[in-house]
Amino acid sequence: MTPLQRYIAEEIATDHVEGLLSRREALRRLGLLGMGAPAAVALLASCAESARQSTPATTAAGPSASPSSPPPGAANAVPATPITFAGPEGRTLQAAWAEAAQPRGGVLVIHENRGLTDHIRSVTGRFAGAGYSALAVDLLSEEGGTATFTDQAAATAALSKIPQDRFIADLRAGLTELGRRAPGKRLGATGFCFGGGLTWLLLTSGTPELAAATPFYGPFPEGGQVTGSQAAVLAVYGALDARVDASRPAAEAALNQAGLPHDSYVAENADHAFFNDTGPRYQPAAAAEAWRRVIDWYGRYLA
Repeated sequence: MTPLQRYIAEEIATDHVEGLLSRREALRRLGLLGMGAPAAVALLASCAESARQSTPATTAAGPSASPSSPPPGAANAVPATPITFAGPEGRTLQAAWAEAAQPRGGVLVIHENRGLTDHIRSVTGRFAGAGYSALAVDLLSEEGGTATFTDQAAATAALSKIPQDRFIADLRAGLTELGRRAPGKRLGATGFCFGGGLTWLLLTSGTPELAAATPFYGPFPEGGQVTGSQAAVLAVYGALDARVDASRPAAEAALNQAGLPHDSYVAENADHAFFNDTGPRYQPAAAAEAWRRVIDWYGRYLA
């Protein structure tokens, strides 16, 4: 398995251990990834054992926001519109685009392992409402686009089979398109979960066109170096997300070695995917603080 495939498989197993997926559904999703039944059962058992041995210092995440509480940035959000543009090797890429009225910069938004969902479109519009024109590439464009998948787990499985080189090529094409639509503006990248990991991959693959990046709870690639990047990085983590937090020291060491401006925000009382207001781990206070810090960060390094 590639590191991203392993990350997705472990995320499915963790969701089962935490009661978000039944055992049957977890095994079905792992099967869609190509895991045989013995390996899938072993992974579930391993994650369950790790959960029993872990002793987080913080308590479980708080209650979800009430329906009357809009997610951070939503009040001024700009509607995102679907677009297509030319991608690598003659392929056509699908995306969501939201243009700021008076752009201070541009932000590439990188989706979770569910594809280009309504939540990611909303986040794209929120950046535009905050003054940063934003583009979210559908990394399942070659497969017909996220909308062609009626089974969310099948979309995740399709993403797991895409070579990492194609992700990087499509995201770089997205940065080129973003630069064309926001001429003369500095560019940033924000990704969530799987997309947070891809944000780190962009940084470690050398992307001098990025002036800033804010990966949300994404795993840092093993042995990764960011010496080819010029980006100022704000990394966002959840204090209860032990699996991804384990890669934080390596990320900070790589950023120190590269001499890049960087900081980390570890949200207390928050787990993996705490920013996603459509998910079960949404933590409104942590999400609001993370959004404030990200917008401040882009104000410093993009505007």
